[in-house]
Amino acid sequence: MRRWPIQAWLIAVTVFLYAPLISLMVFSFNDSKRNVVWQGFTLNYYAKALTNSSLIEAFTNSIVIALFSTVISVIVGAMAAIALWRFRFAGRTAFDAGMAIPIVVPEICMGVGMLVFFAKIFPWPQGLPWPLNLGAIIIAHVSFSFPFVAVVVRARLASFNRELEEAAKDLGASEWRTLMDVLVPHIQPSLIAGALLAFTLSLDDFVITFFTSGPDTVTFPVKIYSMVRFSVTPEVNAASTILIVVTVLLTFLALKFQGTSALTAGHGPEKK
Repeated sequence: MRRWPIQAWLIAVTVFLYAPLISLMVFSFNDSKRNVVWQGFTLNYYAKALTNSSLIEAFTNSIVIALFSTVISVIVGAMAAIALWRFRFAGRTAFDAGMAIPIVVPEICMGVGMLVFFAKIFPWPQGLPWPLNLGAIIIAHVSFSFPFVAVVVRARLASFNRELEEAAKDLGASEWRTLMDVLVPHIQPSLIAGALLAFTLSLDDFVITFFTSGPDTVTFPVKIYSMVRFSVTPEVNAASTILIVVTVLLTFLALKFQGTSALTAGHGPEKK
């Protein structure tokens, strides 16, 4: 095939994927309570969204949940990645395959599973003060976030020179000092990329959160969904645009860390 058909196909796919998001963002500036007709440019609905107490509360819940789940996911994911990379143990293959389940299983199945888990097996206490009442959602988010961190960290560990560890041990360094002074600096870019990825996944998750949240633990995506059920107003578009912008920025940072530092470092001397 010539080059122009491929370019035309890529343009068509890009328009198909991003035209709905672009139209949503454009109509968030529409000076009309309806989204069907453009009436003029305004920022009033952004002001309404930013002064809406219920939206701010939901956004605060989402940020807190994302922060806690990110910290836990980075620790657990990094430990799992190092264990699978360094050790050979019974059940290693099953453990490795089990970590991939949250990545490949549909979110609706994960959500129903979490609902049954917190309803029958491990009921989360009710009436806890904030932010302890967010614990069930945080656990659910960690369950699907840490495998992504483990995948990123294992990709970085593939380029690690094990002779550096042996050299550190020959100099009298303990296992802990070798881990913190040799291995952790090497995987630091992947830890940052994994943290940004986990934060993004947690921030914009809806399906699993919908099954594990309660009336006092509403998150930003769930709040937007409840607003859309009544009508799609420019205020909803403005709130959605804010979430899209935050998600895109975090995703860009994650790809930048993973695509440059994590993948190119360790493959030859840097050019100066």
